[in-house]
Amino acid sequence: MQNINKKNIDWSSVGILLSLLLMFTFFSIRSENFLSTNNMLNILRQISITGICAVGMTTVILTGGIDLSVGSVIGLSAVSCALMLSSGVPILLALLITFIIALGIGAVIATFINYVTIPPLITTLAMMTTLRGAIYLICGGMPVYGLPVSFKFLGQGNLLGIPVSVIIMVFFFIAGIILLNKTVFGRCVYGIGGNEEATRLSGVNIKAVIYKVYMLEAFLAAMSGLVLMSRVNSGQPSAGDGYEMDIITAVVLGGVSVSGGEGKLFKVIIGVLFMGVLANGMLMLNISEYWQRVVKGLVLLLAVSIDILSKKQKIKA
Repeated sequence: MQNINKKNIDWSSVGILLSLLLMFTFFSIRSENFLSTNNMLNILRQISITGICAVGMTTVILTGGIDLSVGSVIGLSAVSCALMLSSGVPILLALLITFIIALGIGAVIATFINYVTIPPLITTLAMMTTLRGAIYLICGGMPVYGLPVSFKFLGQGNLLGIPVSVIIMVFFFIAGIILLNKTVFGRCVYGIGGNEEATRLSGVNIKAVIYKVYMLEAFLAAMSGLVLMSRVNSGQPSAGDGYEMDIITAVVLGGVSVSGGEGKLFKVIIGVLFMGVLANGMLMLNISEYWQRVVKGLVLLLAVSIDILSKKQKIKA
């Protein structure tokens, strides 16, 4: 009975929770403002942007793919929507066009993966660079201001004391958990990441699932971009730059295998919280951006190493 209980313990989740607790304690001791109410709300608002995208990234990685273009989609959505709103386009129409653009980007990525058979890493890397260039072209490298005052509610408003952006993130997490665990689409996603050939032979249209996965991720990236734009009340050309690193790290820290087929979305929220506390804590301690990038890169390297080593251990067992 004792052995069974030991086997049932998810040691990777315990490890990340303990690390989160230690990090939380460390930053609380080193910075007197870390535990303030304002800073806790700030962390929640920060993680809501990466958290929304992490739902889509989890789905992508579960198929064995990856999406490096999410940061650029966030930036493009923020800038393009800001340009429309500042030009007097009605809010609903501007949102609709923004989401259509994002879905189109996801479809283009899936087309190159499905029919040109370019690996997701290269396809999304190329898309990341292309979109980032497009952002600077359409806004001339300048921030876009002049948003409607009512739009602030999305990124700065509260409902019953809870930030609206956090409510949006929780909604997408719940929807994502249902999608991955209670639907045929979710079983296909796990199947493709676990054994693509077997899934294909069972009659699943792999290409159609890949289209849905990358379009879903692009849609959620656009949602994150809108929240970010509302939060800073402008469309910044640098918006979303480097977010892909935080999002991928959060998903892997949450226990989703980089080789696909394994992982649970409800654990990813721990990884999202970990990255949010880490980023906020380093900022509170005035650690330079260069060192922040070094630390985040090492965290990703460590998370991937643990994933690969645990897989090798399972094969040996």
